[in-house]
Amino acid sequence: REEMDAMRVMGVSPIQRLIVPRVLAAMLVAVLLNGLVSVVGVAGGYFFNVIMQGGTPGAYIASFSALAQLPDIYISEVKALIFGFIAGVVAAYRGLNPGSGPKGVGDAVNQSVVITFLLLFFVNLVLTAIYLQVVPPKGS
Repeated sequence: REEMDAMRVMGVSPIQRLIVPRVLAAMLVAVLLNGLVSVVGVAGGYFFNVIMQGGTPGAYIASFSALAQLPDIYISEVKALIFGFIAGVVAAYRGLNPGSGPKGVGDAVNQSVVITFLLLFFVNLVLTAIYLQVVPPKGS
């Protein structure tokens, strides 16, 4: 608490100096991690289908392109960006307002995890519902 007060006395905004870079970093990391997971997932599916099960590469590509569409990638990146923002803001808020002592810091971390999980669950539910209404499934 004294560090935040000292920053304010020096005329430095703790929000601009500490919170904004961390939230932006969380958003960037979430988007990059989503891209990595998507690539590894497609490559893993290819490996399992073609190498492990003896399928043909053409059949894998055909089935993949029959089920997937470009807006699926767009919504996954938008979700990742929003999820990174929510996680960063909740963690920053709980980090700036912990209880007193070491127990308060531990409780703030636990509360941050639980609050973030619940918010992400409901935001994911809403975004998915909107996406499924706006973008029709492929083949229909």
